[in-house]
Amino acid sequence: MMELVCPAGTPAALRAATDAGAHAIYCGFADDTNARNFPGLNFSREELAAGVTYAHARGAKVLVAINTFPRAGNEDLWHRAVADAEQAGADAVILADLGLIAYAAERHPGLRRHLSVQAAAANPDVINFYAETFDVKRVVLPRVLSVEEIAAINREISIETEVFIFGGLCVMAEGRCSLSSYITSRSPNMNGVCSPASHVDYAEEGQYLAARLGGYTIHRSAKGEAAPYPTLCKGCFKVGKRTGYVFEDPASLDASELLPALARAGVSALKIEGRQRSRAYVSQVVRNFRAAIEALEAGRPVPAGMLAQLTEGQSSTAGAYNKIWR
Repeated sequence: MMELVCPAGTPAALRAATDAGAHAIYCGFADDTNARNFPGLNFSREELAAGVTYAHARGAKVLVAINTFPRAGNEDLWHRAVADAEQAGADAVILADLGLIAYAAERHPGLRRHLSVQAAAANPDVINFYAETFDVKRVVLPRVLSVEEIAAINREISIETEVFIFGGLCVMAEGRCSLSSYITSRSPNMNGVCSPASHVDYAEEGQYLAARLGGYTIHRSAKGEAAPYPTLCKGCFKVGKRTGYVFEDPASLDASELLPALARAGVSALKIEGRQRSRAYVSQVVRNFRAAIEALEAGRPVPAGMLAQLTEGQSSTAGAYNKIWR
């Protein structure tokens, strides 16, 4: 059975994911070491230890995301995070930075290491390098690969692969985005904040609601329309005579119909995005995907359209998995 890896931005969400049937929960510390470093989210050291105890008692694993890139001169913050995750009893750490992976392999050899999607490892050569050099056990693949490409990678590597199946869809090769930091000076890959709330505001302009990031208007919604959260990659811009979504429509990834194909491609784990989401959202998504995985395992059809109401703008896409533009 493919492992279901579920998000938890708070201790309450961790308990909800565990109770809903998650095989593993991923979370992070409340600091710059994880890529969802938003106010009100994430875990203290004590909360993580309690969460690990809760999950382990119910047969679930806890993976700690330490997946931003250390800043020169401040590496100790990231080093302490690795040590504290191990002390809390975490089953693995999810790392992106090459130096931090080397540090963890040398100083904490007994702590299982996963390669974060932020490392953007998308071919067998680089994945095998991490596996052979640092004994990395699993790679989280970037959301730029087709199912066929994932299958081809799995034929040439010996470690586990984990892929995203639901939630927010980043249109960049993860670990390589500079859009948000260009406007806000807060880097998603170093500070853990894409479109930080401190730089977001909304203003009424006649019949429209303007959504702004860092003082720049990146979307206008008419009254009665849903106002998306202002992220540059899903902003609405004027290019020449055309006004529209230049990079990507505001839609969520939903690969539920591709679960059989992903299983045939040799995928080991399925990841749900959403550490900034509520525990009610987490619970509903986890229950649905756990049921889908069990149906697949039992040879029954995977239910279609399970979570349409929880997608961004009630719109979903299979992203690069199908690559229909080729």
